[in-house]
Amino acid sequence: MVMEKLQVNPAKVNGRPVYHTIKRLFDILASALGLILLSPLFLFLIIKIRHEDGGPAFYSQERIGKDEKPFKMWKFRSMVVNADQMLDQLEDENEVDGAMFKIKNDPRITKIGHTIRKYSLDELPQLWNVLVGDMSLVGPRPPLPSEEYTDYDKQRLLVMPGCTGLWQVTRRSEADFDEMVWLDIVYINHSGCWEDLKLIIKTIGVVIHPNGAY
Repeated sequence: MVMEKLQVNPAKVNGRPVYHTIKRLFDILASALGLILLSPLFLFLIIKIRHEDGGPAFYSQERIGKDEKPFKMWKFRSMVVNADQMLDQLEDENEVDGAMFKIKNDPRITKIGHTIRKYSLDELPQLWNVLVGDMSLVGPRPPLPSEEYTDYDKQRLLVMPGCTGLWQVTRRSEADFDEMVWLDIVYINHSGCWEDLKLIIKTIGVVIHPNGAY
């Protein structure tokens, strides 16, 4: 896929206060409601994850958010406890070009981890990040501090990162890094209340009928 270099439209970042206010209010209400309604599922997953290997159910990872501000992003743990220490041994197997690491048959993933990743259940604790204002429900992927971004890539850091976005519902794990960046910038330049709602609805469909997740 040949992708032209895109530039973020400043009006989408600095203007439209009504849209940004509605977006934040929706994030607060939806994340709070989600945490309440999904609490039985949270409890079930906590028990299953801890029962498999006795390790913690949650995993926090430092990510870079809006305006390059670091924050702790939360997930359900889907890998072995020492997964980060094993990363150096697997770097040569990386299947994604650019500033990102991902392999399809990652040996660090636990048995329950394969299931929760397939249905994106590992991402549910990020509802807390949305509630406290680190993330939005919809936005670009938040990078790791170790990922080396060019000035072009950093355009995505002008807005709040999201739990889901355009590439997650169109390409999911099939997208390479450059395509992820391109799709995130497309989202920023076309973002709006209706566009956000459509992406949330599409995300629900992707979760129910997973394809290409790992």
